[in-house]
Amino acid sequence: MTTSKSFCPSMPLYTQVLIAVIFGGLLGMIFGQEPYLGGVTNAQLGKLGMVVVQLLKTLAIPLIFFAILDALIRTSLPLSQGTRLLVICLVNVSVAMTIGLVIMNTWQPGLSWQGHVDQLLQLLPGSKAPAKVATSQTPIEDLAAYIPRTILAPFSTNNIIGVVLLALVIGALLRKLHTRSARKGEDDLAIVRLVEWVYEWLVRILGWIIHAVPFAVFGVVAQVVGKSGLAVFSILWIFLVAMLAGLTIHALIYYPLVAWFVGKKSPKVYLGEGADAIMTAMSCNSSLATVPVTLHCLNRMNVSAQSSRLAACVGTNLNNDGITLYEAMAALFLAQALGYDLSLMSQFLIVAASIIAGAGVAGIPEAGMIVLPLVLSAAGLPDTVIAAAIPLIMTVDWIIARARSGVNVLSDMLVAILLDAGRTRPVAASSPVRYQAEAAHPSESQPS
Repeated sequence: MTTSKSFCPSMPLYTQVLIAVIFGGLLGMIFGQEPYLGGVTNAQLGKLGMVVVQLLKTLAIPLIFFAILDALIRTSLPLSQGTRLLVICLVNVSVAMTIGLVIMNTWQPGLSWQGHVDQLLQLLPGSKAPAKVATSQTPIEDLAAYIPRTILAPFSTNNIIGVVLLALVIGALLRKLHTRSARKGEDDLAIVRLVEWVYEWLVRILGWIIHAVPFAVFGVVAQVVGKSGLAVFSILWIFLVAMLAGLTIHALIYYPLVAWFVGKKSPKVYLGEGADAIMTAMSCNSSLATVPVTLHCLNRMNVSAQSSRLAACVGTNLNNDGITLYEAMAALFLAQALGYDLSLMSQFLIVAASIIAGAGVAGIPEAGMIVLPLVLSAAGLPDTVIAAAIPLIMTVDWIIARARSGVNVLSDMLVAILLDAGRTRPVAASSPVRYQAEAAHPSESQPS
């Protein structure tokens, strides 16, 4: 499967977005709401930008569905090792979510945006301030709302948890059929080949849409600045600080302490020997492209090759604490900005959606950006709010994305250390660990 490339191969996506912000801002300041170039207005450019955001949201649901099917069918992992890997990843991401919830409920940084989102919505044609989210439902009713009523319902309602539940059931069935045919020496089932083909094409289509992201940012920024001026960007710093605070606490406090006290690797070893992988991930904005460097760093830490490959290759779809923490915090931030009084149960459902979405799209280019609209929907945010907020958030997302990639690599290394520390008997370094490249794509340079 080919990777998605930028419309300008020599220029990273974040650079394109920054250029789009600059020129969009200049266009908005110069022409405001007046027509130019034969009647074109900044408002029309903004509408075109919203189309790209909607396309990303529309594509995310089928991407997650087929990504889970493909991973379930083709990933081979022994039950005992898989169980330990899953438990470690669940503990790590649970701690990440706890950190995020504590920050968002004690500091409540989203309150600084109250009033600004309503102002932003007034700049977008056809938008209106959303109604408050109802919080009268019981926890059981909240959970029941995510159970699909029909097979197609989760796709039409963007019910991400329902889509994942459906994918898990169908994927388990297809995996059983695929295993049975493999034992008989038969070729892959036609439906298995179809899943692989559809998933490959969805990723290609995603790559084409990503090409248009800088143009979408350009149009929306031109429209917003044309109506309200540059003051709308003055509130972004609090969002950036809040996101980086959560990622930093998880990566530089929790990870080193667990590696030290449980994995018997001191912070000097864990962070010092792993510095090459961390900096590589942050510079290229990809934990998957960093896999070779990660394996080399783990070897210098004297972690077995088997544990290293399990964590960095097979488990890469699960070690996405950076993405899941960011998605949940961003959703809660915007909910606070709109004055939503979310119950603790509603917050846990947002966290669950973030975890599932992060695991579902792991290995897909620009995974964090693709998942964010869905998680915002799970928080109950209207499409108008999502369409207005995404382009603004993207102006600082290039910074947060590098922090996310660094956190994901730190997660890969910690999981490998913990797997190795829990081994009950020696395993030869050359022991083969079977995994499918289709599930992990370690050779592809894809942002995480």
